[in-house]
Amino acid sequence: MKLVTSETMRAIDAYCIEELGIPGQKLMESAGVGTARFIQQRLGPQAGRTVTIVCGKGNNGGDGFVIARELKARGAVVETYLAGHRDDVLGDARANMERLGPEGVVELADGRSVGSLAAATMRSDLIVDAVFGTGFKGAPMGLSGTVIGQMNACGKPVLAVDVPSGLNATTGAAGGECVRAAWTCTMGFPKRGFYVSPGRELVGEVHVVDIGIPAKAVEAVGVHDNVLTAREAAGLLPQRPPDANKGTFGRVVVIAGSVGYTGAAALASLSALRSGAGLVVLGVPESLNDVVEAKLTEVITRPLPETGNRALSRAALPAVLEMLESADALALGPGLSRDPETQALVQSIVEGVKVPCVIDADGLNALTIDRIRGRTGGAAVVLTPHPGEMARLTGRPIAEVQSQRDDVARDVAVRAGATVVLKGAGTIVVAPSGEAYLNPTGGSGLATAGTGDVLTGVIAALLGQRVTATRAAALGAYIHGRAGDLAAAAKGRVGMIAGDVTEQLPCVFVELEGTR
Repeated sequence: MKLVTSETMRAIDAYCIEELGIPGQKLMESAGVGTARFIQQRLGPQAGRTVTIVCGKGNNGGDGFVIARELKARGAVVETYLAGHRDDVLGDARANMERLGPEGVVELADGRSVGSLAAATMRSDLIVDAVFGTGFKGAPMGLSGTVIGQMNACGKPVLAVDVPSGLNATTGAAGGECVRAAWTCTMGFPKRGFYVSPGRELVGEVHVVDIGIPAKAVEAVGVHDNVLTAREAAGLLPQRPPDANKGTFGRVVVIAGSVGYTGAAALASLSALRSGAGLVVLGVPESLNDVVEAKLTEVITRPLPETGNRALSRAALPAVLEMLESADALALGPGLSRDPETQALVQSIVEGVKVPCVIDADGLNALTIDRIRGRTGGAAVVLTPHPGEMARLTGRPIAEVQSQRDDVARDVAVRAGATVVLKGAGTIVVAPSGEAYLNPTGGSGLATAGTGDVLTGVIAALLGQRVTATRAAALGAYIHGRAGDLAAAAKGRVGMIAGDVTEQLPCVFVELEGTR
């Protein structure tokens, strides 16, 4: 599903009105009617229910006035409040306010009048927040801040119209008081800030209201960001034909591990198997082979030449290339170490790799953007850096990487000619074309050692099952995050570990298959 910023949404609205001749009043009517319909579907028949609607002075408030009219027509008892003066409401919003009649809207002109709102919220079944829309930035001040505080304090469920008031729809930031919604009915497309903390914790369940935006408007403005829904993720799953054999589902080669880091190799390999790979072959330093053989019953292991530090040596290259001759995908990097011999090996592998490849951790630490772009094997490559690894690749401070995650990831993807998965809160996947996917799953429970190795295995398995690189990365991030969500629910965010995420992977596939 397309994902928009507040600026992009404003441009789409302007194109619809100015270039396509769609009246703003029609868009507002569609928004209000669609939200009222959602309220009835979710909460049941409205006859006798009491709803308090709090409107702002702009178009978001106009949506709220339409909702009030629609819910009244459905038999609800509706009390509508305006956070401001009637004279400040203009345009389409004013037209919809006036349709409610002179007694249909109560002005909240100052802090003293908020007492009537407090009483109304306490006797309501639902509060509808239509104060601020997608254009809001900063922190609510004065009356608006007081009104938002009252909606949060009343203890009743709140439905936000388009965006919770006080939330920056682009960045997900909340600079002060911000509505904590049970549901957000957003217009046209989900907003980027819904999937970035603290926004993702404030929006509740997101429902997209179709307001009739033509595809032509989206194409004209140019929307390059996306978010996978569960149904879309399910649609990307590779098929599992009934007459298949293990070769059908791909042979994944994992080159990983060094002394002290056999766990990284094990997690990546097991996660590839748990994500549908037909066969996984793990290449490790020869002195560690017995260790991983004992840890990994279902994984084939290959002892490879090593250095005196028990890391893979440059002499392992012929054996690795032989392993890749029969491979469908390669996972390169987990726990490899920064031994100079190992780094030289990684560089040689990447330079000529001919099968789809996901590169993580010390695999990334051995490379530069120019080396990745200069590969000659022609295979698609997925890079999975965390912010520290991205900082090393780009030469930028970590703080700059984190403050400009979208731009940094897009820049590296285009320059390297590779799909980039920039991990962390709000994981973003960017194709070499610049098309991006913001991942909606996962949480702070994934901030534990080894979860990146799990993601590497998931993506490698999907690559081995002939899912294209960017789709494998976006779907892999979704599956990995959802497995983290399930692990957190089972073990708690504090106590969960990377192995718990691997164990939940089959549950995610079952869940997605049930969605198709």
